Amino acid sequence: MVEDMNQVEFNALEVGDRVSGVVTKVEEKQVLVEVEGSKLDGIIPISELSSLHIEKATDAIDVGTEVQAKVIKVEDELLVLSKRAIDAEKAWEDLEQKLVSKEVFEAEVKEVVKGGLVVDIGVRGFIPASLVETYFVENFEDYKGKTLTVKVKELDKEKNRVILSHRDVVEEQLLNEKATVMSSLKAGQVLEGKVQRLTDFGAFVDIGGVDGLVHISQLAHTRVEKPSDVVEEGQQVKVKVLSVDKENRRVSLSIKDILEGPWTNISSEFERGDVLDGTVKRLVSFGAFVEVAPGVEGLVHISHIANKHISTPHEVLKEGEKVKVKVLDVNESEKRMSLSIRDLEEKQSEEDYRNYEPIEEVKGFQLGDMIGDQLKKLK
Repeated sequence: MVEDMNQVEFNALEVGDRVSGVVTKVEEKQVLVEVEGSKLDGIIPISELSSLHIEKATDAIDVGTEVQAKVIKVEDELLVLSKRAIDAEKAWEDLEQKLVSKEVFEAEVKEVVKGGLVVDIGVRGFIPASLVETYFVENFEDYKGKTLTVKVKELDKEKNRVILSHRDVVEEQLLNEKATVMSSLKAGQVLEGKVQRLTDFGAFVDIGGVDGLVHISQLAHTRVEKPSDVVEEGQQVKVKVLSVDKENRRVSLSIKDILEGPWTNISSEFERGDVLDGTVKRLVSFGAFVEVAPGVEGLVHISHIANKHISTPHEVLKEGEKVKVKVLDVNESEKRMSLSIRDLEEKQSEEDYRNYEPIEEVKGFQLGDMIGDQLKKLK
C-alpha cells in the first residue's frame, strides 16, 4: 500500500511542474534538493542553477537554501530540476513591470565582458559600456562584484535580451540635485565651486551640480585675454552669484567680485606729486587713460598732455606707449585718479634752462673780443 502511495506521488510530478524544496547538499557540478511533498530527491545540474555561467555550484547557492524549481526530467530515482527556469519566469514578469514603471532597482555585477557589464537578475542582464556612467570609463575591472542602481532600458523576451542602464539613474539624480540647487540659489550668495571647463568667453564652474558661467569680464579686475590666463580646469574657486534664471537654468557668477579690488587702499600707495611709470591704455577726445598699476587707470586730461596746444591726444600719444606721469589727485572711493604729463615736461624745461650757458661767455672771453681778434688778423 505504501509503495502504491509512493508511486502515486511520483506519477503526480511531470515535466513542467513547479516544486519547492530545500538544498541538502552542494557538490561541485550539481545540487541535491529535498523536494516538498515527494520522497524522491531532486537534483539541479550546475547549468540549471543560474542564467550566468558558473564554475562551481557553491558559487551560486548554499546548503539550507529554500528553492523553487521546475521539473525538466523525471527519472526512476530522482527528479531533474531547473532553478534557472523558475527564476527566469519570475524575472521576466518583474522586468516587464519595471520597464513600464521605470523603477530603479539594484543589480550586482557578475562579469565584465567586452562592451560592458553582465548582471544576474534571474535572467542575464547586460549594461552596455555607454550606459554605465555619464562619463567615459576606460577600465571596468573594478566594477566586478559592485552593486549598481539600474533601470530597464530594453526588453526582448524572444531574443532573451535585457538591456539595463545605470547612466539613466545617475542622470535623473543629477537633474533632481540641480533642481534642488537651482531653487536655493540667490543673487549675492558666495559659494565654493570647481572649474569644469573653459571657453573663449569665460569659465563654467560647478556649484553643487549646477554649472554657472563666469564671463571673461568677471574673472579678474584686470583685462583678461583668455580665461586660461587666470583659472584652470579642476581648480577650486570662490564665486559670487550675480543672477539666476531658473526658467532657462542659467546662473551668472563672478570671481572678480570676491577678489580685493585694485583700488583698495590705493590712496596709501599713491599720493599727490608722485611720479609714476605708466602705459597708455585708451585715447579719447578729452584725454588719455594711463595704467599706473594692474587694474588702476588714471586720466591725463587733454590740457595736461603737452605744454603746447593740441587738438586731440592722438597728436602726441599712441595706445601702448610708455609714459611718465605725475599724480595730481587720488579719489579712492570714486576710483578716480588725475594725472599729468605736461607738468613733468615743464619741470624738465626749467631744469634745462638752469643748466643753459649763454653762447657769448666761453672760458672768460666775450663774443665781441673773439670777433675783434679775427678782424685784426684779416687786416
